[in-house]
Amino acid sequence: MLSFGNSLRAFGVVKEALILGLMIVSLCVLFFFDFDLKLKIGIVAIVFALIFLTSIATQLINLQKEAIKAQK
Repeated sequence: MLSFGNSLRAFGVVKEALILGLMIVSLCVLFFFDFDLKLKIGIVAIVFALIFLTSIATQLINLQKEAIKAQK
């Protein structure tokens, strides 16, 4: 089994900062920059995918922690 140690506690803070930063970037791209509509949609789709994947990763790490605690 992999041991993530203290990095699990800090991952919540990193995830929140990443999501906040990505949301700000996507809002700036949507409203303030003069990009082509297809490019704006692509950037927002990538931001959404990153937020979704970080949420799934957090849930998987939490499930792994619970499984390890259940084995003990």
